[in-house]
Amino acid sequence: MAVKPRHLSPLAFATLLMNTLRWIGCCLFLPLLVACGKPETAAVPAVPVLVEHPSGNGGMAISAYPGEVRAREETALSFRVGGKLLRREVDAGQRVSKGQLLAELDVADYNLQARAAQAQFAAADADLVRARDEHKRYQTLASQQLVSQSALDAQTAALKAAQGQADAARANLDVARNQSGYAQLHAPEDGMIATREAEAGQVVAAGQTIYTMAADGAREVAIALPESAIRDFSVGQAVEVELWNQEGKRLSGSIREIAAAADPQARTYAARVSLAADALDTVELGQSARVFIAHGKQGVMSVPLAAVQAGKQPQQTSVWVVNPADGKLQARTVTLGAYGPESVPVLSGLKAEDWVVAAGGHLLREGQPVTAVDRSNRPIELGAPKKAASEGSR
Repeated sequence: MAVKPRHLSPLAFATLLMNTLRWIGCCLFLPLLVACGKPETAAVPAVPVLVEHPSGNGGMAISAYPGEVRAREETALSFRVGGKLLRREVDAGQRVSKGQLLAELDVADYNLQARAAQAQFAAADADLVRARDEHKRYQTLASQQLVSQSALDAQTAALKAAQGQADAARANLDVARNQSGYAQLHAPEDGMIATREAEAGQVVAAGQTIYTMAADGAREVAIALPESAIRDFSVGQAVEVELWNQEGKRLSGSIREIAAAADPQARTYAARVSLAADALDTVELGQSARVFIAHGKQGVMSVPLAAVQAGKQPQQTSVWVVNPADGKLQARTVTLGAYGPESVPVLSGLKAEDWVVAAGGHLLREGQPVTAVDRSNRPIELGAPKKAASEGSR
């Protein structure tokens, strides 16, 4: 704050204060005037962008689904009776032949039950012999009119009852003997033990899985199809299978079955892909694989999902298109179809010869100069024919 000198008049002091303020203002605004007089900055250089033509096969998107190689026939092996597992004869991963003994239960109790059933049958058979002899004797006496007909009828009924008791005892004896036989688990056919679910000494119930056996023969790949595109798949549709340990080698196959209902939690449909007969020597049970399936509509162009941008108006979508004449970006409004896992069909707004920015569109702006490159980071001549440019991008 300026201090008023005692020897200055009020008018002189006001004049001196105004001059001081003008001098300070000039000092503050002089740098701004100098900055405004600088020349314009240099133009922003063109940035490289990945471009490609809309997909020629249109809505026919090729999707890859992970899966596992399985046997067409997989059987859960179990005992028909319960008991203590006495011993296991095979382990997981071991090959077995039809009729081979796999595991056995402790049959001590079943042997006792068989002996009891044998004794019951012997008693019932003795009663049957006695009833048969009594019936013959009464028939003789009845023929001589020494006994009444009602007495003969009573002996006939007793014979039938004894015969029924003997039949029931024989059936019980057969069941007891079968249970002893059920205590041994045999392989129903040639194959490989895929999993083992029980150990020796464990008490198992009837029907409890002991082994899972993969039968020899056809091999399949178990996959899960998304609910959103389930109508694009059908039984008998051709596919290609690539094993994860044999990248680049494709095996031919086809969809054999699709589940009628979706999984309640994953909301996917379980499907089985059959492999060709010549692939049996190539695949092993449990291998991981990818199944490539082409689905969608033929004749509709498509672009990668990363190429889709928000439009200028709500509910609009657009893509960046490079103008071949000046190499600058243009926002092109498009109409899209149903979104796929990796691409989306374009129903209108694009031409087959347009160069579409395939990635990084959220960092670009309208009219920005760009340099078009392919996926190998090589420059693309935008005016080149589509076929030649596509071969260069590969």
